[in-house]
Amino acid sequence: MLELQNEIKSFDFSFINNLAKNKHKKAYQGIVQYGTAGFRTRATSLDHVLFRMGLLTVLRSQVKKATIGLMITASHNLEIDNGVKVVDPNGEMLETSWEIIATKLANVEDDKVISILQEIIKEQNIDTSLSASVIIGRDTRSSSLNLSQAAVSGIKAMNSKFIDVGVVTTPQLHYFVVSMNKNRDYGIPALEGYYKKISEAYKKIIETTINNGKYSNKVQLDAANGVGALAIKELKKYLNGALNIEIYNSGEGQLNYMCGADYVKQKKISPLNIPINPYVKCVSIDGDADRIVYYYIDKYNQFHLLDGDRIAILVADYLKELLQQSHLNLQLGLVQTAYANGNSTVYISDTLNIPVACVRTGVKYLHHKALEFDIGVYFESNGHGTVVFNESAINTIYMTANNNSLSSIQRKAAQTLSYVIDVVNQTVGDAISDMLLVELILHAKGWDIVTWKKSYSDLPNKQVKIEVQDRNAIITTNEERCCIKPKELQKEIDKIVTKYEKGRSFVRSSGTEDVVRIYVECENDSDIDKMAAEVSLAVYELAGGIGIKPIIPESNKQI
Repeated sequence: MLELQNEIKSFDFSFINNLAKNKHKKAYQGIVQYGTAGFRTRATSLDHVLFRMGLLTVLRSQVKKATIGLMITASHNLEIDNGVKVVDPNGEMLETSWEIIATKLANVEDDKVISILQEIIKEQNIDTSLSASVIIGRDTRSSSLNLSQAAVSGIKAMNSKFIDVGVVTTPQLHYFVVSMNKNRDYGIPALEGYYKKISEAYKKIIETTINNGKYSNKVQLDAANGVGALAIKELKKYLNGALNIEIYNSGEGQLNYMCGADYVKQKKISPLNIPINPYVKCVSIDGDADRIVYYYIDKYNQFHLLDGDRIAILVADYLKELLQQSHLNLQLGLVQTAYANGNSTVYISDTLNIPVACVRTGVKYLHHKALEFDIGVYFESNGHGTVVFNESAINTIYMTANNNSLSSIQRKAAQTLSYVIDVVNQTVGDAISDMLLVELILHAKGWDIVTWKKSYSDLPNKQVKIEVQDRNAIITTNEERCCIKPKELQKEIDKIVTKYEKGRSFVRSSGTEDVVRIYVECENDSDIDKMAAEVSLAVYELAGGIGIKPIIPESNKQI
C-alpha cells in the first residue's frame, strides 16, 4: 500500500529561494514549453524544471484538494531525452490553464521563482495552509533518478506529503493517482492492486468465452528496452499462463532505439532483435508503456501494421456486440484525431454505425471528448488510447449483470462488460491493459491477426516531419485539419491533394520540438512518397524550414 510522508504545515520562501538559486539553478537558457506531453527535451536541461514542478504540484494539490501525480518520462524519445508531466486528480492531463502557469514557472530566472510562486498563490487564491500530496514516478532512463530527486527536493521544500513510487509505467502512475483520490473505488493503490485488477478480469473473460476459431494466445512483445518490460514480467506471474507472452528488447539494448511502438508505426518495419516468422502475432509498446501497435509479416515477407485505428475499431465493434446482447441502451462513441486513416473513419460510421468524433492531437482532447458518451473509445493512430465508462453506464451494467429476471444471454453479456471495465485502465492509454483487451476480443471472436487485418483496408499513408526555426509559425484550426498560418500554405496543400485520388493531407506543429509534422494519404501506394515530398517542400518554403530541402521523387512524377 502507498503511504504518504511529510505532513504540510507551512513553507519557507527563503529556503526555496536558496535552492532555486544554488542547488537547482537554471542551466538551460532556452525556452521549454509545456506541451501535449508535458515538458520534454534533453535530460541535461531539466534539473531546474523538475525542482520547480515539484513546487508547482504542491500548489496544484492545494487547489484541487486532492493528490496530484508527477511522472518523469520522455515516452518514445531516445535515452538522451527526458521530460515530466503533471497528472490531475482523476488521472487526466494537467488543465490547460495550468500548462501556461507551468511554462512560466519553468522559464523564469532563478531570482524570480519566489515572486512567480507568490503570483500563482494570489491569482489562484490558494490556501497554502491546506494539506497537499504528490505521487512521483519515473521511467528507466539513466537520468530519471536524479531528476526525480530534484522534484522531491521541490516537494519537500513545500513541506508536502509525498510518495515516491520509483520505476513505474506512466499508466501505473495515473492508476495510483486515481486510486488514491477515489478511496479505492477505482482500485487498490499499489502495484499488486494494479496487476490483480486487470489480470483477474482478463482471466474471467477468457474462462467464460470459447475460442472456436483461429485464435492463438502466443504474443511476441517488443518492450522497447523500457519500463514496460519490467511490468510485463510481473504481469505474467498474475496471468498464470492465460496469455503466452515472449518478451524481447527487455532492457539489454538502448531505450526506443530501432524498437518500440513509435518506431514500428512510423517506419512500418519490424523492430530490432525480435524474430518474426510469417503470421506470428507481434506487439510493440513504447518506452513508458502507454502506446501499443500490433503487426505481422506474411509469407512474402510483407509487413502488416495494425495501429491505434484498428485497435479502436476492434474494441468498439466488440463493445457494440455486448451492448446489443445485453439490450443496454447506452450511447457508444469513438473518438479519433486527424491522423486517423480516412478508411477507418468511413468504416466506423458507415459499416459499424457508431458515432465518430474528431478532435485535435493530444490524449487529453480525446479523453475529454470520450467522456461525452456513456462509453467512449478513443485511440490515436500511434496506439495511445483506452475506453472510458461514465458512472451511470457502470451502474447500469452492474445492475443488468445481477438481474436474475433477465435472460442468461443478457446477463452474461453485461457480466462480460463489467469485466472489461476492470481490464481497461480508464485513466489514460495503457499498453499493457490495451494488449489484454485486444487479446480477449480476438479470443472471443476466434480471430487470428490476419482475420483482424482483413476487417477493412487502410488507405496508403505516410508521416514525415520538417525542422523549422519556430514551430509557432504554424497555426491550425478545425481540429488541426486546416492551416490558417501561414495563409498560403493551406492553399498549396489543397492544390497538391487534388492531384491524388482520395488525397488528404494536413500539417501541425509538434508539441515538444521545433518541427512541423506532416500527414498524407491517398488511394495509390505508388503516389505516397511524391505526395509527401510535395507537401514537405511547401512547408519548407512557406513555414521557415531548415536543414535539408525535400526532394520530389522523379520516379513518381505525374505526366
